[in-house]
Amino acid sequence: MQLILFLILFPILFLISILPFRALYILSDIVYLFVYHVFGYRKKVVRENLAITLPHLSDEERLVIEKKSYRHLCDLFLEMIKTMSISRKEMDKRFVYKNWEEYELIENEGKSIALLCAHYASYEWAVSLNSKISFKGFAIYKKINNKYFDKLVRNIRSKFHAELIPINKTAEVIEYNYLNNIKALYGFASDQSPQLRANNYWHKFMGIEVPVYVGTEMLSKKFDLNILLIKIKKVKRGFYEAEFETLSTNVKEIPDFELMNVFLEKVEQQILEAPEFYLWTHKRWKHRGKRPI
Repeated sequence: MQLILFLILFPILFLISILPFRALYILSDIVYLFVYHVFGYRKKVVRENLAITLPHLSDEERLVIEKKSYRHLCDLFLEMIKTMSISRKEMDKRFVYKNWEEYELIENEGKSIALLCAHYASYEWAVSLNSKISFKGFAIYKKINNKYFDKLVRNIRSKFHAELIPINKTAEVIEYNYLNNIKALYGFASDQSPQLRANNYWHKFMGIEVPVYVGTEMLSKKFDLNILLIKIKKVKRGFYEAEFETLSTNVKEIPDFELMNVFLEKVEQQILEAPEFYLWTHKRWKHRGKRPI
């Protein structure tokens, strides 16, 4: 069944990927009508997330953000498909790195790098970074149940020389590279919700106390990784700018959990500036109020 589904959908995805951008965004507008108005995909989750994180806004203001966020979500999905056929030249025009010298400074330090990002703007196109760096590029991801689509996603991202690591293999791969002196960049999207456990670390994100992923920080300390943040801004439809910010070149000196606190605060600042470009469909705040006493 998995193979049949893949064989049915792959030709459609490929045809979408070769559409010119003007046609791609016309299609995105059509998809938005179905996703938002007809099917109401995760609309309850989005409304709840907006209500609890942006209580200072009126219902009308949050509704505007809600609709804009769905339009962006549809753009993001189709842009991800477009990655199948987009040229490097076109990608470089649409996804611009504003302060590349900041990345080069960190790479010249000679240590592997943990790159933190949020599910904001075009985090999918940040994969283009891997075609520019000297280090070997890895991205941490959650495997797709359909093994054929999982392979397709890995192939798309390998186009820009990125290798995907399943979450449960992260420590193993980083340790192997560390022991074999392989310099690497590891991409972590650390703003989502971890599994609820008794020993979770909790911190306020958008004013709400939630469990926080700390694996990035712990692995960085264990294997002495430099820490770099990438902040992505949507300039206009189909065009993005990315900016690097160094968070640490000596992570072992940072008190435990402080790094992730700083990361979440910077993500929060980004969201408050333009909330419509955040991925509100995820249940990021589902564990609120469940912290063990």
